[in-house]
Amino acid sequence: MCWTCRSSRTTVSEAVVPIVEPIDVRVDTCNAIDQIDMELHETPLVSVLGSSSDDKHPKAAQQWENTITGVDQRFNSFGEFREALHKFSIAHGFAYRYKKNDSHRVTVKCKSQGCPWRIYASRLSTTQLICIKKMNTDHTCEGAAVKAGYRATRGWVGSIIKEKLKVSPNYKPKDIADDIKREYGIQLNYSQAWRAKEIAREQLQGSYKEAYNQLPYFCERIKETNPGSVAAFTTKEDSSFHRFFVSFHASIVGFREGCRPLIFLDSTPLNSKYQGVLLAAIAADGDDGIFPVAFAVVDAETDDNWHWFLLELKSAVSISQQITFVADVQNGLKKSLTEVFDKCYHCYCLRHLAEKLNKDLKGQFSHEARRFMINDFYAAAYAPKLEAFQRSADNIKGISPEAYNWVIQSGPEHWANAFSGGARYNHMTSNFGQQFYSWVSEAHELPITQMIDVLRGKTMEAFYSRRVESNQWVTRLTPSKEEKLQKETTIARSLQVLLSQGSTFEVRGESVDIVDIDHWDCSCKGWQLTGLPCCHAIAVFECIGRNPYDYCSRYFTVESYRSTYAESIHPVPNVDRPLPGESSLAAVTVTPPPTRRPPGRPKMKQAESLDIIKRQLQCSKCKGLGHNKKTCKDS
Repeated sequence: MCWTCRSSRTTVSEAVVPIVEPIDVRVDTCNAIDQIDMELHETPLVSVLGSSSDDKHPKAAQQWENTITGVDQRFNSFGEFREALHKFSIAHGFAYRYKKNDSHRVTVKCKSQGCPWRIYASRLSTTQLICIKKMNTDHTCEGAAVKAGYRATRGWVGSIIKEKLKVSPNYKPKDIADDIKREYGIQLNYSQAWRAKEIAREQLQGSYKEAYNQLPYFCERIKETNPGSVAAFTTKEDSSFHRFFVSFHASIVGFREGCRPLIFLDSTPLNSKYQGVLLAAIAADGDDGIFPVAFAVVDAETDDNWHWFLLELKSAVSISQQITFVADVQNGLKKSLTEVFDKCYHCYCLRHLAEKLNKDLKGQFSHEARRFMINDFYAAAYAPKLEAFQRSADNIKGISPEAYNWVIQSGPEHWANAFSGGARYNHMTSNFGQQFYSWVSEAHELPITQMIDVLRGKTMEAFYSRRVESNQWVTRLTPSKEEKLQKETTIARSLQVLLSQGSTFEVRGESVDIVDIDHWDCSCKGWQLTGLPCCHAIAVFECIGRNPYDYCSRYFTVESYRSTYAESIHPVPNVDRPLPGESSLAAVTVTPPPTRRPPGRPKMKQAESLDIIKRQLQCSKCKGLGHNKKTCKDS
């Protein structure tokens, strides 16, 4: 179909008609208007809305009415001429098409059939200037009054909105479409506005492709500005990006000096132009705040990439203590952990297990039955004693022997408090580092080097603010642990302690518990699971005149917390590709991975929630699952 001129009697609703143009010129105005991206036979993007000859053009477009003045007007490049023509046609409300459009000359005529308006421009002899040689200014199609469609390329819209995007990074596509319609009279749909925003973002932030090529030099700069850091990258045989790993010196030292030997492994997808996955190793500081130890960007979440990540992580942390990892149960990760880290503990992420159990049960049981089984599964996991674990497991068995077998065969020694040998301090899921992943979600659309540097900056700010804040603390323990200890102390005052010889004591309250102060052990298991004395142990300390603070894990002291954040992460100056000879890696080429983001709005990662069960349809007639009465086959 083509755009055709219509008389002034045409209604507004008739004004928007699709077109197909032979050539679309898209101007990248990031540095100048010199680079032209020509698209052939592309579906039109937008339309200019007209109504009658009395209608005024949008105010923003009026400033462009004289971007083309006539014969002898000169431009620095064809790109600048095309941009001026683009604006001129919007201001005057007509569509045009190219008869000739190359690096030597441009001939343009009005899109309306029979209209004599046309313009011819070519390079001025012996110069680089572009000059308008001929121009017929007459419009028999009534010029501005024509209800004509007009192609406004994504690049053009991007150049219009980029200044506002710089001020408001969260500029929404819907708001972009509304603003363009109000200011320029051009109608955009959501996807067109979204793609225009992508182009504007790339104009502001730089090339995604070039960012991959900067990775080798970026690694060098990280290690120069943060001595002792580990930064590494690999490429595939075709020089395309494979993976990148970084662990800053401040993170390495902080983990070794003040953090529990407890690491949470998790991943999050990236919705950047070339996609990819971010792998992260997060520790917990003495106040249960997130402590990023290391992270990596990889082309895909594979067993091989996880194995490589763990090897790099081991070289970075290099501590003699046994580390407890809280991570998914996936086979590749399970195998790699035991191969890379000697005698480590792999505690399965309870959230992933519960999701798998729910998925395996779906279709076999009603929503209510699955809800009970999942609740009992969580109760079994958190149960400190074997008796409580077995009661919860028996509750599952009462609903489904198959589900009970699933639970028993899933390796409770890796996820249940009653069996687990690793010290995970009652942290049951691998998504502990949600704050870190929120930083990723803010930066994942940036070019790779900028995204990494944003995460470095966020971590740097967090380290500094926590170091300053902790200098004001006057308690012996961190605030959250001090609060928990005081709560246990309040409960302890109502308990009765029976003295005996040696280090073992009997404590009576709602139950009878045995406390061994020499081995930091209580039969309630609260002391062992949390690292803080339970109410029973505190009751004993008060009875015999001991100080409870002497029996708290050293990781919860303010002194250890300050050691965690004693080192600083330093800024990494803006990274540009070094000149030949300036760096040993200047000649190394890294190209983007072959994966590209599919068209359409990116799917966002679902919000984490313990309530993972969604209500399933149940037929009121046959009581079957997955359909309702209307679609029941027994009808």
